[in-house]
Amino acid sequence: MIRVEGLHKSFGEQHVLRGIDVDFYEGQCNLIIGLSGSGKTVFLKSILGLHFVDQGSISFDGRILGEMGKKEMKSLRQEMGMVFQGSALFNSLSIEENVRLPLDFFSDMTLEEKAERVRFCLERVRIEVDSFGKTPAELSGGMQKRVAIARAIVLNPKYLFCDEPNSGLDPETAIVIDQLIHEITHEFGMTTIINTHDMNSVLEIGDHVVLMEQGKKAWEGRMDEVLNSDDTSVVDYVFRSNLFKKLRSALRES
Repeated sequence: MIRVEGLHKSFGEQHVLRGIDVDFYEGQCNLIIGLSGSGKTVFLKSILGLHFVDQGSISFDGRILGEMGKKEMKSLRQEMGMVFQGSALFNSLSIEENVRLPLDFFSDMTLEEKAERVRFCLERVRIEVDSFGKTPAELSGGMQKRVAIARAIVLNPKYLFCDEPNSGLDPETAIVIDQLIHEITHEFGMTTIINTHDMNSVLEIGDHVVLMEQGKKAWEGRMDEVLNSDDTSVVDYVFRSNLFKKLRSALRES
């Protein structure tokens, strides 16, 4: 579990995070949602340790970020997997080499063991063997995202972070990626945190949803509570479009 307590973060006079308290649970897809400027990107980067916070604490199963020594911090980094918004694959490397990269840096596996682990992860995200030698540029956006997920899980992380994993994907492919992340999270018991603005993701895989508004936690709950909530912040965020307004109205009448 990742626990955030009393988190504050400012940039100069701009107070971005304003006292956030939230727990992110093991074996669940924890989604952070909110309008642009709500602070969700700074929040995610703070949890990752990319921003030093002004006040509050972030702990990973009892280990407090910022209070660990170099050895403990290195160990924690190896327990983290990251799926970047643009996949962040290296076009100079093959698919297989991209996924193997974390193993080259952080493991003592033999070449044979690395190859076996890479093969397992790529097959788990449904990448065919005949694509292993291709470069990222030869793959579709959806396949690139799958490779990015394979790379993120190759070290068998306890914590998986995804920044807008559906960005730039068509709706059908986005659903496939959502389902894949959800499956892997539950299969491997990871604590997964997903930063997203995609309401389909919220309703499909939101085991635990945190809505941010002006740097604060405005609401949290499960995906099945989102459409039925009367909370003003939820209603204003979720039901902005006419489609979701009609959906809410239909649910209320049924």
